[in-house]
Amino acid sequence: MKIFPVITFLFLYFVVNGQDSLSKDSLSNYVFPNFRNIDSSFRSIYPFIQYDYNNYSFHSQESPNFQNFYEKWTNLVETKKGKLNFYHIGGSHLQADIYSHDVRAYLQTNWEGLSGERGWVFPFDLAQTNNPGNYEFSSPNTWKGYRCVNHKPSKFNIDYGIMGAMTTCKDSIITIYFKHDRTIVKPPINHIRIFHNIGEFPYWNHLGGNEILVTRREHDPIIGATDIYLSDDIDTFNLQFQRIKSQAPELEIYGFLLLNDHPGISYTSIGINGAGLYTYLRNTRFEDQLKEYPPDFFSYSVGTNDGNVPYSKFKPLVYKKNLERMMLMALRANPDCALLLTVPNDSYYRRRYLNKNIDRERTVIIELAEQYGMAVWDMYGIMGGLGSSKTWRNNKLMRSDLIHFTHEGYHFKGDLFFDGFLKYLDQMEQYNNPTPE
Repeated sequence: MKIFPVITFLFLYFVVNGQDSLSKDSLSNYVFPNFRNIDSSFRSIYPFIQYDYNNYSFHSQESPNFQNFYEKWTNLVETKKGKLNFYHIGGSHLQADIYSHDVRAYLQTNWEGLSGERGWVFPFDLAQTNNPGNYEFSSPNTWKGYRCVNHKPSKFNIDYGIMGAMTTCKDSIITIYFKHDRTIVKPPINHIRIFHNIGEFPYWNHLGGNEILVTRREHDPIIGATDIYLSDDIDTFNLQFQRIKSQAPELEIYGFLLLNDHPGISYTSIGINGAGLYTYLRNTRFEDQLKEYPPDFFSYSVGTNDGNVPYSKFKPLVYKKNLERMMLMALRANPDCALLLTVPNDSYYRRRYLNKNIDRERTVIIELAEQYGMAVWDMYGIMGGLGSSKTWRNNKLMRSDLIHFTHEGYHFKGDLFFDGFLKYLDQMEQYNNPTPE
């Protein structure tokens, strides 16, 4: 897709998601046309979608963090120097990494010279669960996988990290292969950070044919990580481990950071099937690992599983407390981080019952956005609100479970998400450079 020139016209509106209009210089008074970078023919293909909801709504007059992010973004685009780290967290919608990878591809291809780096990845293949389609891990060894939803930290004595999963191998000689797969974006790698066992790490590692490129290795026993630095870029690797002590514990892998020295954007997708906010809050290494690779922009799309309960059992105040705790972890890692709170999509409880909890989650999300000066992206409103998932299903955008989208639906959601981001950039452009009256 080509980026069209910044849209220079705007109009004032007086109601924002049912809220009274803020003052005339509020960010939320800058509203843009329904389409920014997607084909306007979607209006006739999917006329039931509320395209006017597809923007970032601000419920506070100012947003210092989004202003700060915009300035960093503008500097990155103009100078071609530096990096910005995006994070996006959710449940199964994000583990599949379909629409989030579309956004990643847009961000890494639409600004020349800003290919960026891949960021966090996890070998879901080795953990015997669905792996994102844009990369692949393989190994001749036998692995055992753990996920924070299925294998509770307290029961299995596992300190999960950012990716919410771990995989282990008991063999004395272990090989892991990585390659990009089915993607147009393949950021080069010249620095691999492996997150593994904390403490003494009695394993020697080797990069096979690329070992000649290794300039140094560093080990951090406190965070549980090993860094491998390379003199040149690679896009695939063959990583070998060998036990150097007979009584060494089995190898634990919590994820990889794939890094480089190039300017641009990373986009880390965090998703575990069935996860809710309460799931990630149990992952004791989450915040420590986040601080190792701090976010500049963090999207929260967690709520589908939190709200997938009978109306009487959903506790809005608990959801609010949990979301706020997640937000504060990002702000402790980077106090200037821009937090995008996304309202979950409409869904049905057990395929039969309208899920009115999503609207209650939206109320909580707006309250937190106002309190912290952050932005809201309202997927629930875009879909059409309560019960709209049936319309999306009838138009082949949603699966029969009335929770998950089809591949076509996820790709369309990616278009909407990226379009909303572009309109935010326009929003900030107009806010900082208002049209003379």
